[in-house]
Amino acid sequence: MTTTDERATDPTAAGLRDEAEACLRALAGDHARLRDDQWTAIRALVVERRRALVVQRTGWGKSAVYFVATRLLRARGAGPTVIVSPLLALMRNQIASAERAGITARTINSANTDDWERVFAEVEQGAVDVLLVSPERLNNPDFRDLVLPKLAAGAGLVVVDEAHCISDWGHDFRPDYRRLRTLLADLPPGIPVLATTATANARVTDDVAEQLAEDDTLVLRGALERDSLHLSVVELPSAEQRVAWLGEHLDALPGSGIVYTLTVAAAHELTAYLRDRGHAVAAYSGQTEPAERLQAERDLQDNALKALVATSALGMGFDKPDLGFIVHLGAPASPVAYYQQIGRAGRGVDRAEVVLLPGREDRDIWAYFASLAFPPEPVVRTTLGVLEAAGRPLSTSALEPQVDLNRARLEMMLKVLDVDGAVRRVKGGWTATGQPWAYDRERYRRVSAERAREQQAMLDYIATTGCREEFLRSQLDDPAAAPCGRCDNCTGAHRPAAVSAEFAAAARDRLARPGVDVAPRRMWPTGVKDDPGVSGRIAAGAMAETGRALGRLTDIGWGNRLRALLADSAPDTEIPDDMFQAVVKVLAAWDWAERPAGVVAVGSRTRPLLVGSLARRIAEIGRLPHLGDLIPLGEPAPRRHNSAQRLRSVWHSLALPDDVAAAVASAGGPVLLIDDRIDTGWTATVAARLLREAGAPAVLPLVLAVPN
Repeated sequence: MTTTDERATDPTAAGLRDEAEACLRALAGDHARLRDDQWTAIRALVVERRRALVVQRTGWGKSAVYFVATRLLRARGAGPTVIVSPLLALMRNQIASAERAGITARTINSANTDDWERVFAEVEQGAVDVLLVSPERLNNPDFRDLVLPKLAAGAGLVVVDEAHCISDWGHDFRPDYRRLRTLLADLPPGIPVLATTATANARVTDDVAEQLAEDDTLVLRGALERDSLHLSVVELPSAEQRVAWLGEHLDALPGSGIVYTLTVAAAHELTAYLRDRGHAVAAYSGQTEPAERLQAERDLQDNALKALVATSALGMGFDKPDLGFIVHLGAPASPVAYYQQIGRAGRGVDRAEVVLLPGREDRDIWAYFASLAFPPEPVVRTTLGVLEAAGRPLSTSALEPQVDLNRARLEMMLKVLDVDGAVRRVKGGWTATGQPWAYDRERYRRVSAERAREQQAMLDYIATTGCREEFLRSQLDDPAAAPCGRCDNCTGAHRPAAVSAEFAAAARDRLARPGVDVAPRRMWPTGVKDDPGVSGRIAAGAMAETGRALGRLTDIGWGNRLRALLADSAPDTEIPDDMFQAVVKVLAAWDWAERPAGVVAVGSRTRPLLVGSLARRIAEIGRLPHLGDLIPLGEPAPRRHNSAQRLRSVWHSLALPDDVAAAVASAGGPVLLIDDRIDTGWTATVAARLLREAGAPAVLPLVLAVPN
């Protein structure tokens, strides 16, 4: 509230605050009043035209700061507010909020390219008050070079939402966000900047403040207490029991909510189980079609669903004040990320339940995502060398065959190098700038160490006997962290870990249900036209059929067993009996057009016992002839990460012996192709081609595991 002294000594400020309060009421209702820090931030932006960083808990009202500031600035002749916002769902919520306050908002993102021309025209006509831009647009050459300079020069306010993404110390670092430092440094004088986040510890706060490119950035950091949240942890020994616990207790949780999983596969498995138990739920991930995601968000907003079963794709992107619960099936790798996700709940209700169901497999999943970190220096130097030698822009697809990285990691690395000034994205791809570049090994080591520290902190959170909210707030360097008096440890009211036999049996049945479709490769990768001499679409007469796998390595059912069996450190063993019986179920449910006439295995250097026993037992139980093995040639090749290099490696190291080819030809029917796993799919593709050339009318790949 504005004090009497302020109104008496600064009538202008008092009048401006009254105007700001009126704007807030239009946005949030007649009951709304500005917090002191909200007013401090608004005054800094509107009157002093400063740069400010606001670190406040979810639900505090950070969006009110930039919407009220927008109204005040627009009333004084300023240009539109440009908001860089990371997720489409978050953009949709921000646009809806703006419209309630009489603010005209538009968005530019990858999902509405057909609207861009109209939106730009509205901006030039002065009809748009707020323009929301996804960070990926900042690295689009046309947008960066032609559109962004005009927007920045004419902006009344620039907002960086979820600003922890700028910092590589933040739990959700994004290379595209790092480009904002250049944008902010190039802004004309007098354009205020606001950065906001709910999840930044002291290190991230200092880093973001520095990247705002102004020495006297105003930092407003508040206490992060959420007095509606009731935190608890339920430890159960197996994935089956955790799933069963959720199925048994979901209805008892208040209202509607979100159930987070660590992987896409887990989200779909859990959704299927909960639907079997009669719960109204929907899956939500980065792989969900945009229209389905939008419908799922609407259904949850309208309380037509009990829960969304979601990956972190929903982490920053959903605003439902009356969300009654958050459950995590598996622990995030960072207490900071965890606190952000649970902050979606309880914003407009007095009590919200927060339950963590950690699993032993969580660390395996953390390790997998950690493996996607910035590549080692030799790989980076190779990439720079290829770009320099080309002397022209290279697309990602043209660059990929020459660099041992998959597409996603290659693009991430190029974005970081672009921000560092070593490469530049232009029309047609990427070019080397020729500027000196140093591999900051020490920084990457420190970031990796920080990630390891965060993972240990998450394990400590699970094990703590102290206040859970105080623990999380301490991880965020909240100086006001104190016992909450509400969590399971503070109250002694721990949730029961018992699971009824009925729900446990249903979960066991669902998670043990074997079988995953494996789509065949249909196109040869780019960059292999000269070696091995193929390109374009794979000929129908050389392609595999849709195959089957027992399960995914990321499953919460078979995933644990498969990861242990196929781990690099695991010994080679024959196929376990129960796993083989599950494979038999996969075969029994396989609706093939024609029964296989024989079995062929992919000869394995690393797991000959496993693959050989699987092929032999399938042949025996199916009363099929074992036609032989494809054999590996030469020395073992290093594991390749991108399609072109992987295809070349397999192409030159896999052969079909003449006697096996003759047996395939004489079998006269489809061939069941056996291997332990499919990763990239190129081994199965090359093997299928060899078998089809030998006369097999169809090739049916059957493996134990696929990645996800």
